[in-house]
Amino acid sequence: MDQARSESPGNFPDDKFEDEDYPAYSMGRAAEILGVTQAFLRSLDTAELISPQRSSGGHRRYSRRQLRVAARVRELIDQGTALEAACRIIVLEDQLADARRANAELRESHEPEQGDPDR
Repeated sequence: MDQARSESPGNFPDDKFEDEDYPAYSMGRAAEILGVTQAFLRSLDTAELISPQRSSGGHRRYSRRQLRVAARVRELIDQGTALEAACRIIVLEDQLADARRANAELRESHEPEQGDPDR
């Protein structure tokens, strides 16, 4: 049996199944998954909130990460938030998450090691 076939699917270096940023979805499929119009997705591109990759033919291609962002914007808009405000909220939420991660990393790197009396 071929070695590549004997390995589990998640072990391939070029495996795109687990890649959150792989542009796997066409605009039509992304809109269908999210229950939005293609115009809504284009508006997120125009607002520069998400920038889908382009296929060789110039068609927008969306990743799972981008679909989650679009779904969050849709959720905010459904609650009555304007598109521009929803985009700003998403950007601020991302910045806050990044700051919290950096803060946690700094705390971990500055914690005294267990059992080290000199620290």
